[in-house]
Order: sequence, then structure tokens, then C-alpha cells
Amino acid sequence: MATPGRRSDTQDIASSFQVEPVSRFADRVADQIRNYIVDQGIAEGQRLPSERQLAELVGSSRPTVSQALRSLALQGLVTIRPGSGAYVLRNPASMVHASIELMLRLEPDSLNEAAHMRFLLELTAGRQAISHGVPNLEPLNRALADLSEARGSAPEWIAADTVFHVEIVRLAGNRFLTSMFSSMHTALVEKAYESWVSAKRTPRWLTGAAFDQQIALHEPMARALAQGKREEFQDAVIAHQRALLDHLGLEQPNWDQDL
Repeated sequence: MATPGRRSDTQDIASSFQVEPVSRFADRVADQIRNYIVDQGIAEGQRLPSERQLAELVGSSRPTVSQALRSLALQGLVTIRPGSGAYVLRNPASMVHASIELMLRLEPDSLNEAAHMRFLLELTAGRQAISHGVPNLEPLNRALADLSEARGSAPEWIAADTVFHVEIVRLAGNRFLTSMFSSMHTALVEKAYESWVSAKRTPRWLTGAAFDQQIALHEPMARALAQGKREEFQDAVIAHQRALLDHLGLEQPNWDQDL
């Protein structure tokens, strides 16, 4: 029997170990799947191996793989079709994303700068697309339709929102710009919505009239691109950025000096 007031040998041994939270382990598996998509060159629209096969590939359990896939869906990297499987929505730039995410963790006071960088990338891409002529708006229109169907669901909204903005930047025709924006946007969105996702709560602005206001922030961007109106696009991007800064709890800049 252990002496009262003294730690047992089992307690001493247990204190030497830290049990990794399941969510953190799932994050590691998500990183492995993300790298697998990149390494295997799995194209957008292609189906990923089944959860059982992925579990064997990464040496994990199916429930953990399932949680990891949901995390990737939140990032807009994959879409999960019930009864069919997980499909790649866009090819992730894992190294860039990891670098941005690490910097935000090490320097949390840089969040405002990251948000500004994201804004400049999207604004630049849209301006360039308008200058060169928008080739095909079908992917963007489809993304906007998916966004409109995400009412009341934070995970669906995050995935659809990410795809929508990446499609805007993709119109500039610069893969490096698209990759950088995708990573920056994903890192910021994860930060902005992490409290709602972890608590499995639906933000008030995803329901009722507030949801319609969110859609109204995105429609003008698509419309301005379709009509080739540069100033209207800039105004729409600024309006969206204001809302994003509010969600992040960041100070609004002096917009007259910020462009």
C-alpha cells in the first residue's frame, strides 16, 4: 500500500508521459494525408483512397482518419460525399501552409499583418484577372452556389468560403499567387472560426437574415469580376475584409492609406 502523502511508483512513471490529445493526433494525420495528396499528385476532383486504406497508409485508426478528413474538408481541401468517399477539391501547398501556420503560432501578434497580406493577394489577383479578361467564371459561380447552400453549418461554410476565394485568385492565372493565397486564407479562416468549430456551435451570422448579409458580401465580388469592373471589385473586397477583421477581432485600418 502506498504511504499517504507519497506518490506511488505508477504515478511517478505516469507523470513522465504526456498523453497527446486526440484532436492533435488527428491534425498530424491530416498533415500526412495532405502530404500524400501532394506527393501522389492527386488531381482536383479525384477520389482519395477509402478511410480503411488511408488508415493503413498512415498507420492510424479509421475514426482518426475520419476526423482528419473532416479537418481537411473544413480547410476546403477535400469534399466528403456520403456513400462515395472523399474527393480532392484543390491541391494543397503543404510547405507554404505549414510555414504560415507556424509563424502565426510563434508570433500571434502578426495576425493583423497576415490578414492584410491575404487582402492584398486577393485584391491584386482580381485586378489582374479583370485587366487580362476573365476566361471562365463557371468554377467561381459554382463555388458561390455552394456558399449559398451552407446556411447554418460552420464546417460547410468554411469549406465553401475557402473554395470561393481561391477561385477568385485562380482567375489571375498565377499558380504561385494562388498557392500563397490559399495557404494564407486557410490559416486565417482556421484561426477565425476555431472557437465555433471546436465547440460545434453555429455562429449567429450563419442563420437568418445575417446569413443573407454574408452572401451579400460575396456576390458583388463575383459580379464585378464578371462585368470587368475594377473599382466595384475593390469596394467589394474591402467590404469583405472589414467583416473578416471583425470576426478576427482586429482593428480596422485607414482604408484611404491602406491601398
